Amino acid sequence: MRTLLFLTIIPYLVIGCNPKKQNQDDQSEIQMNGFQPFIEQIDPDLNNVIDPNAKVEIIAEGFEWSEGPLWIDGLGLLFSDIPPNKIYLWTEGEDVKLYLFPSGYTGETSRAGEVGANGLLVDKNGELILCQHGDRRLARMISPVNDPKPEFETIVDNYKGKRFNSPNDACFNSEGALYFTDPAYGLEKMMSDPLKELDFQGVYKFTTSGQLILLTDEMTRPNGIAFSPDEKILYVANSDPEYAVWMAFTLNDDGMIESKRVFYNATSLVEQEVGLPDGLKVDSDGNIFATGPGGVWIFNEQGKVLGKIRTGQATSNCAFGNDGKILYITADNFVMRVKIKI
Repeated sequence: MRTLLFLTIIPYLVIGCNPKKQNQDDQSEIQMNGFQPFIEQIDPDLNNVIDPNAKVEIIAEGFEWSEGPLWIDGLGLLFSDIPPNKIYLWTEGEDVKLYLFPSGYTGETSRAGEVGANGLLVDKNGELILCQHGDRRLARMISPVNDPKPEFETIVDNYKGKRFNSPNDACFNSEGALYFTDPAYGLEKMMSDPLKELDFQGVYKFTTSGQLILLTDEMTRPNGIAFSPDEKILYVANSDPEYAVWMAFTLNDDGMIESKRVFYNATSLVEQEVGLPDGLKVDSDGNIFATGPGGVWIFNEQGKVLGKIRTGQATSNCAFGNDGKILYITADNFVMRVKIKI
């Protein structure tokens, strides 16, 4: 059963805000404490995916922890700033605007931690779907995306009567089933939080008929999630510093896990590079863009590392936009973009 929550808080959509928009003419010269983001070519096949000389542009800055980038045609780039419980809108040539507040925690009791929305996506009807950390649920914004209001309805918020930890990232398959991860990052004390009701961190499938299926409870910190183009492989990042891996789950015709393998193990790099496996996206050729130690890793579908987008920051997520011509990247207090070829 869907529950509706109506809030009286008004989102400040049309005013300016503290985050800064960079001068478009100067973006290629922007540096962060002397570091200039760049493309690192590891394999010549990277040339088929992204130009190694492409410029990594910083398009916005001044956030606490940017996440969940989502490009919407005709609107622009949405992205979460999780600690302050906000979603922002970036549009070419305009200042960044506050799009939605609150975004992930709608309770009246003040609390700390990662309370805001994390992953963002749109369903087949063009409605905004949010992984709400603070409210510990998957929710739908019930207003149109071009007229946002902090009014939400619950899609799903528990497994067998026990509240989720904090849904983190999600993706739809072509039939409309919603796959999502549920680590504990949104709980104030995370794994040791007394409000934690589940004794695992799950990866789930929520069917179009309303059935919730636990796909696996074996990952310690399931995070980013995405399908291969044929939807036969489900990629899931594990953001555990002690086991920092990307998993590849083979799915059967019913969209259930048939087998699993470690797609790539980055544990040895955790102490050398900033960041952990986090959000990821897959292009139409099967190449995987996965945020991890050092920035955004670019794999081909066989698991070969083609290159990296070196951001110089802990990097949370990425998203395709502008008809697939641009990769948008959220990296700590920055939002970046780079042209791609796929």
